[in-house]
Amino acid sequence: MDEVAVAIITGMMPLIFLPKIPPNAQLIALLFAGCLLLLPDRKILRLTGVIFLSFCWAAYQGAVQLQQISALQGAKREVIAEVQTVNLGMEGASRFFRIEKVDGKRVFPPVSFRAKWGEQGELPMAGQRWKMLVSLRPVHSLLNEGGFDAQRWALSQHAPLTGTIYNSQSLDAGAGWRQQFIQRVRQTMPELTNTPVLIALAFGEKGLIQKSEMLLLKRTGIAHLVAISGLHIGIAALFGGCLARICQWFMPVRFIDYRFPLVVSEIFLLAYTWLAGCNAPALRTAMAFSLWLLLRYFRVRCHPWQIWLWGVALLLMTDPMNLLSDSFWLSCLVVASLVFWFQWVPLSPQFQQHWYWSVVRWGHLQAGITLLLLPLQTGIFHGINIASFLANIWAVPIVSLLTVPSILLILFLNIFPADWVAAMQILLWRVADSTLSLAMWGVRPFSGGWFTLGENCLAISALGWLGIIFCRIGHVKQWLSILLSFCAVSVVWFLRVPPERWRVDMLDVGHGLSVLISRNGKGVLYDTGNKWEGGSAAEQNILPFLNWRDIELEQIIISHNDMDHRGGLEFIQSGYPQASLRDSSMSADHLACVAGEHWQWQGLNFNVLWPRAKVADARNDDSCVIRIDDGSFSLLLTGDIEAGTEKALIRKWQQTLQSTVLQVPHHGSNTSSSPTFLRAVAPEVALASAARFNKWHLPAHKVVSRYNKARYDWHSTSDSGQLSLFIYGDYWAIKGLREQLNPRWYHRRFGVSADNE
Repeated sequence: MDEVAVAIITGMMPLIFLPKIPPNAQLIALLFAGCLLLLPDRKILRLTGVIFLSFCWAAYQGAVQLQQISALQGAKREVIAEVQTVNLGMEGASRFFRIEKVDGKRVFPPVSFRAKWGEQGELPMAGQRWKMLVSLRPVHSLLNEGGFDAQRWALSQHAPLTGTIYNSQSLDAGAGWRQQFIQRVRQTMPELTNTPVLIALAFGEKGLIQKSEMLLLKRTGIAHLVAISGLHIGIAALFGGCLARICQWFMPVRFIDYRFPLVVSEIFLLAYTWLAGCNAPALRTAMAFSLWLLLRYFRVRCHPWQIWLWGVALLLMTDPMNLLSDSFWLSCLVVASLVFWFQWVPLSPQFQQHWYWSVVRWGHLQAGITLLLLPLQTGIFHGINIASFLANIWAVPIVSLLTVPSILLILFLNIFPADWVAAMQILLWRVADSTLSLAMWGVRPFSGGWFTLGENCLAISALGWLGIIFCRIGHVKQWLSILLSFCAVSVVWFLRVPPERWRVDMLDVGHGLSVLISRNGKGVLYDTGNKWEGGSAAEQNILPFLNWRDIELEQIIISHNDMDHRGGLEFIQSGYPQASLRDSSMSADHLACVAGEHWQWQGLNFNVLWPRAKVADARNDDSCVIRIDDGSFSLLLTGDIEAGTEKALIRKWQQTLQSTVLQVPHHGSNTSSSPTFLRAVAPEVALASAARFNKWHLPAHKVVSRYNKARYDWHSTSDSGQLSLFIYGDYWAIKGLREQLNPRWYHRRFGVSADNE
């Protein structure tokens, strides 16, 4: 079974790295070959057959989602769908719907879409079925290095579509059982300080938690406590087991059996998973715990690594899309880290006996998790809190031993409608709230210990694992040289000189603009993207990219005052207060960005060509136009200039407009990119920043055709995501994140092509 589990995992792993899903003919041929390899009585051939079959199963699951995207996206359709998101009273929030039928035809396997409810009348309740007129479109993510990969996340959740609801009709009068249970619990819940977090702990619904509070939880490393995670489901199972053991005190001896507590634990485990909405992390944890309880039930003795292998293989067999989920890898690595830590760095026997050494035992466990999870912390969260060890030492025992058991007892008491039960629930809610306040009080002092880490730190973050292995597989002196060599290589990697002389990155910020010019770890940012209620492109895309690349921002240039170009300025300035600001405004505190200004930065020449003078309120035609060159290659940044300004630039700067690379003016609007301007610039490549589903339908088809007819190499962030231009000694290369930097099948531009959109 161990070898079969390894073969299953090995066969499915390529799904993470595949640039595209193989066509059906190849999958059928591979499936046939896998079946044939199972026939001979040779282990190696049979395991190879299992690998082939596992790969076919994983690839098929991915292909099904891609096929559903193509089949369902497009015009308005009549959809019958079940509401998945619990109504917590938040109007305007996005909700998930599981599609049952489209235009009267059943959809299998089930697929979900996300949509805002808007002004549709009564709010939908979880479990209700609605008939709706909906237009569906494929999920499309803004893709940048260091940013959140929404496309991969959506596919892992089997929700690859977004929708616009035009009208709706409820098919069910009442809500689902889970919604009704949550409403009943909330009705008896008193006013508390930590209500949003308590709701998250009880039902896995984090929608009420404020952004600032969630940021505090993440920065202190205790965000896992507010999700119904493996720890909490394990506590629910333990709660059920203890309750069963108490019941056995009052049972006849002949009915006392070791299996009864296991069965009750499973019941409580499944009930708590159901209360969490059977979301993917809770469901994965429930399956893994159920496997462990099943082995205990049948008295199957096995090594922890075997249980881990079987559990991972089981989860991947039931849903190969787990491979695309960060939470899946977090769960798996946490368990693997614990097994590895207790096997390779065991605690001395003297600390394992008495209760007064429990603090040492808890510190030993938390130290292992903190050290061994560093690679995943760096790769997923792009940072660590050096005090997270202390924060978890304080908060986890309080929440796990006091808060969560109180909540579980409240949920259990909701079965009984007596008055004394209601009074007991109020008391328990206050206990849970007080203990949670105590946990947060002890955690807040550690919120300032967060450090962002970039891609250079990935190799160094693995030193914990390698150090333990080196110290255990041989004599310390024998392996010291190897460990020191790895440290030296890691430092060299961290301080390595990039192969390119300088680099230009047009970030994928949707409808807006943000271009980074970087050299020697320093950067100049041209525009800061858009801003909206509750967020900005700077917060979600630009700052994560700067942190991941470990760029020290020295200067910010704002082309003009439109929100999609300067919206993230305040956020960027808060992260880089030392960076100077240059624009064409009348402010005396800012450096001037007007025609004739010239400066050098990191050996690059910056020449401002427009506007003629400072203005009180810079609009499109007042955009700061800058030509950047190194003597061989050049870049022309144009902001949102239109045809009139293009003509003025030709009259004044015709001899100096020619550039290797052109930032397409005004996102490819018909009002810009006039033929005479393009002939004057004569770029080899044109870079356009535009959102895929923008309401202005930019870039305009006529403009794209104009560039193509002139044989200028056209690239757009709506097609490629982040666009990176690398300038080497005597040549340059441009790479899109979707096609070259990180080509994956789940990074494709799903749905119709750009020409038909």
